[in-house]
Amino acid sequence: MAGINTNRTNLTLPTELAAEIIQSTQEQSAVMQLARQISLPGNGLTIPVITADPTAEWVAETAEKPVSNPGLSTKIMSAYKLAVIVPFSNEFRRDVPALYDAIVRRIPGALAAKFDATVFGAVGAPGSNFDTLASATAQSISTDAYAGLVAADTDISNHGGILNGFVLAPQGKGILLAAVDGDRRPLFINSVADGAIPMILGARTLVSKGAYVAGTPGTPGTPNTVGVAGDWSKAVYGTVEGVQISYSEDATIKIGDEQINLFQRNMFAVRAEIEVGFRADVTAFNRLTSAS
Repeated sequence: MAGINTNRTNLTLPTELAAEIIQSTQEQSAVMQLARQISLPGNGLTIPVITADPTAEWVAETAEKPVSNPGLSTKIMSAYKLAVIVPFSNEFRRDVPALYDAIVRRIPGALAAKFDATVFGAVGAPGSNFDTLASATAQSISTDAYAGLVAADTDISNHGGILNGFVLAPQGKGILLAAVDGDRRPLFINSVADGAIPMILGARTLVSKGAYVAGTPGTPGTPNTVGVAGDWSKAVYGTVEGVQISYSEDATIKIGDEQINLFQRNMFAVRAEIEVGFRADVTAFNRLTSAS
């Protein structure tokens, strides 16, 4: 993007816009709904990670009590910037509610989709201090969906976690909706009219497009990731100052390979950016896969 000069004299956005956008982003992001949120300083934060719990022991009367130290480690959570620019025509000026609704509707979805896709490994991490679930243990749900889900639950418990949340890609939701018992009754919904999978194995279930990760390009037969199961108490995300909003009506922006001068075309653009980080104990998560 070239030559941004912000003109703030003719357009007034609602003061609650940033709060509305961050709330909507959190509502549209499966990761932000399930993981724990913390405030993140701009220069990052060192967070403690519990690697082993203390252990109690039976003791006789007047005997010395055992000492058991929990295992602790640390991780650095850094803030990485996620941004999007949305152009509009000046005709939106005549209808401020329409502008407001358009921004709130379009920007949170873009921020949430990219954040989820990054956490699930569909796109690369922005830096070394941002965890992704791309390397989490894989469990196939292609042939026997129920067995794959139970295997994920078992593996997570074997790594000290308790499975408390699933995120399904639409493709994974389709696989589970098609799963039936020996009498052709659906395993994961009460009736066809429900059309949803609110819980799996007693755990909350959300649907996110970002949970789909295609198999290795050029390698036939590599599985696709169609969902993630995990202990979300072992995942945390942090944000710095919420969403920052700015706008310009005389900048030149690049759309694809084309340079667009906003002033020349009677347009303006709104820029939204958020500084966010994510850390997790990846061993407490499993990827759900299907044949490509």
